[in-house]
Amino acid sequence: MMLRVLTLLAALMGFAAVPAIAQNGPLRIEIDEGVIEPMPFAVPDFVAENAAAAEMARNISRVVAADLVNTGLFREIPKEAFIASVTNFDSPVQYADWKAINAQALVTGAVSVGSDGRLNVKFRLLDVFADAPLGDGLQFGGTTSSWRRVAHKVADQVYSRITGEGGYFDSRVVYVAETGPKNDRKKRLAIMDYDGANTQYLTDSTSIVLAPRFSPNGDRVLYTSYETGFPRIYLLDVATVGRRAVDDQSGTMTFSPRFGPDGSTVLYSASQGGNTDLFSMNLGGGQRARLTSSPSIETAPSYSPDGSRIVFESDRSGTQQLYIMSAGGGEPQRISFGSGRYSTPVWSPRGDYIAFTKQNKGRFHIGVMRTDGSEERLLTASFLDEGPTWSPNGRVIMFSRETAGAGGTSALYSVDISGRNLRKISVDGAASDPAWSPLLP
Repeated sequence: MMLRVLTLLAALMGFAAVPAIAQNGPLRIEIDEGVIEPMPFAVPDFVAENAAAAEMARNISRVVAADLVNTGLFREIPKEAFIASVTNFDSPVQYADWKAINAQALVTGAVSVGSDGRLNVKFRLLDVFADAPLGDGLQFGGTTSSWRRVAHKVADQVYSRITGEGGYFDSRVVYVAETGPKNDRKKRLAIMDYDGANTQYLTDSTSIVLAPRFSPNGDRVLYTSYETGFPRIYLLDVATVGRRAVDDQSGTMTFSPRFGPDGSTVLYSASQGGNTDLFSMNLGGGQRARLTSSPSIETAPSYSPDGSRIVFESDRSGTQQLYIMSAGGGEPQRISFGSGRYSTPVWSPRGDYIAFTKQNKGRFHIGVMRTDGSEERLLTASFLDEGPTWSPNGRVIMFSRETAGAGGTSALYSVDISGRNLRKISVDGAASDPAWSPLLP
């Protein structure tokens, strides 16, 4: 298992890794230009410990398997290839039967539903070639209506134990759901599980909404609305869908909001008298502080994870470029120097990278760079890719892609930071402007 762990870690770090077996020697890893072979794993249907859990046991095991496959780092062995079956969670594992079909990891589980309607799920991750569990077994509880969340929690544990990285499956995404033709789009805020399930709508489509952003604990959303005819920022409570305007000073247009790491500060752009600058505001006191003062346009700000710095886009050099400055203001330092225009920067939750949108030679790209502007790497290319958002573990980026032409539509995609595993997110209808939540509590 250690060989494959190192291979997966290499993938997550943006390298390609090829496993090799030395003649009469230990396994080793060679980092070169090869292609990563996903780890083969098996997830037999979880055992239903009572009749009420039968369908749920099957569904939970399928979600766990789908989460792992979606990463691009794992390959599920189909049930038709199984030699062994798992009918009792506590029975000894027949490792030889799983080795025979080349399963390197095995996930087994059991599900029960109590008389009170409570769901209980227990599971084990097994290293097939070591003939041993990989860590202790765990169990999660919840309501029967929350079974998908429980499945995501199981998958997060499996992913973390194999890769050494934090999980990201038990999270949500807020986005703009779109309907209607391209020249008359109706837009409303929606929220879903990271994989597109459990969609709920937070606003109606009577006015244009843009750029939703989660609070650090996922309970609130900032967004921009045009319901007054001009852009204005609103703060929405996810549970109650109650909302209020933020910085509603007369004659001021506000947009591109984002929470600070403490959840009590909002960073945003405000346009007044033909000038657009960055401001911050404490949601408790309502007093705003001006952070930039320039005849150029400053917008799309994003805090560093520790709240000490801000990255934003500005045209002060003549074209849209990325700049970093202290969270309290001061002289910005330009960090983007490649050809083309840069926009919508967002700091990784790990603090190591900044994701951005780039327009160059008629194409749009999602890219990443180090916080000093070095190691720029473009991950995608299309007619229109924009608006990156980071997974909670900082290893996957979601964004919106729009197709060309009068009939073009927007959809959500994800890609890992090495540029591998580009995949479309299954969402009902057109979608844009995604924002990833932290892991749910």
